[in-house]
Amino acid sequence: MTSSPMPAVDARPLASAADAPAIGTAGGGARCGIDSVEIARIERLLVETPADELGKIFSSRELADSGDGPGRTASLAARFAAKEACVKLFPRELAAGRIEPSDFAVERDGYGAPTIVCTRRAQALLDQARLSAIAISLTHDRVGASAVALALPVATGAPLIGRILYRFLPVRRQVVVDNLRRVFCATVPADELRHLAEAHYAHLAKLLAEFVRFRAMSAGKREALVRIDNLDAFVGAFARGRGVLVLTGHFGNWEVATVAGIQHYPQMRGRFHFVRRPIKPRWLDRLVTRRFNRAGFGVIGKRGSLDRIVDRLEAGDIVVFPFDQYAGGSDGIDVEFFGTPVGTFKSLAILALATGAAIVPASCWREPGGTHVLRFEEAVPVVDCDDTNEAIRRTTRACNAALERLVLRHPEQWWWVHRRFRPNGVRSCRSEGVRSCVLPARVAQAKRKTCPLPNGKT
Repeated sequence: MTSSPMPAVDARPLASAADAPAIGTAGGGARCGIDSVEIARIERLLVETPADELGKIFSSRELADSGDGPGRTASLAARFAAKEACVKLFPRELAAGRIEPSDFAVERDGYGAPTIVCTRRAQALLDQARLSAIAISLTHDRVGASAVALALPVATGAPLIGRILYRFLPVRRQVVVDNLRRVFCATVPADELRHLAEAHYAHLAKLLAEFVRFRAMSAGKREALVRIDNLDAFVGAFARGRGVLVLTGHFGNWEVATVAGIQHYPQMRGRFHFVRRPIKPRWLDRLVTRRFNRAGFGVIGKRGSLDRIVDRLEAGDIVVFPFDQYAGGSDGIDVEFFGTPVGTFKSLAILALATGAAIVPASCWREPGGTHVLRFEEAVPVVDCDDTNEAIRRTTRACNAALERLVLRHPEQWWWVHRRFRPNGVRSCRSEGVRSCVLPARVAQAKRKTCPLPNGKT
């Protein structure tokens, strides 16, 4: 028999998958999944399954690591059991079709120990469940292979200032708690939710301190304060020449990250334009606007801004669009966000469909050492289908899915005080279609200049 040791974890007794709390319930104990498989079954699978279909079960790395020798079948059997053990940690999501065994793969770390690598949707479930990783143990003999998967929870540490503010200055505390419960309630213990809320209040306190301190910093110190990640994703979209729509939200300290970040690339001054609502009080709004203008950013008001946005996109510029706020009335449609239909801006999808501009998600966060990271993600795919209204809805949903991943990356640094989870009541546009319903004349004109609508009409 061969085996590979499990990394050191909580020494509490392991339970079977049936005894462990489901990922959709709040439970404080360890959760694990266990699976066994006969090696003869995997041997038949390898013989009867075409190579391209086999690639849907095992990753290319798993197939390569298993080699071509006599131990190949047993090695793949252990990996098959590991996938099944991992998916048992998510029974409700498995039943709903949100996850499957192929979303997990077994790779070796630098010491040869097995580790679990997740697909993007599996990683999103881990993040929503506040799990840092899945520890895995594999074993096999001549007859069968077995695996044990153990979920390792994240423990959020709340700074003292956050605990004090949460208790004694609870600005919109109920809104924060309710929002956290909507996103994490089914997967995270109550104590962890409270710690997340306290960490969020500590983040707000740091925002205020940084807002004051940032003004006194030299340009060199500001530039050194920010690191930009995955810039190639943005550069590739910008090089298309149709303008870029940056999908973002209230993450980290967006002002510090963007203002300091653009100093790395002075050639981009005047090419970025922020769409935003006025801030209250007015003096603060004027102060923030002046800072952005001095840093080389344009500011576009959300109301009546369509013509100016289209002009900037036609010029190949970048329009930054905060996408995490509630959209009511004719501005929005109900689209799922963390499982709840909420009023969501449809304008981002409309502009992308009409102008051909790429939608590039971006977020920022503050690292423990004080460095601010500005990261770009790969462009959101714009949906192309015959029904243009459906294309808008599905593209908007893809934008919300991208936003969900950004929120879950550093949840304590998102703007939980906003009342985001409200339905709009508008399910779709009228049957007349996009041209008469949601595309104002100015956007329709841009559409005719740049690209056809998804149904091929111009």
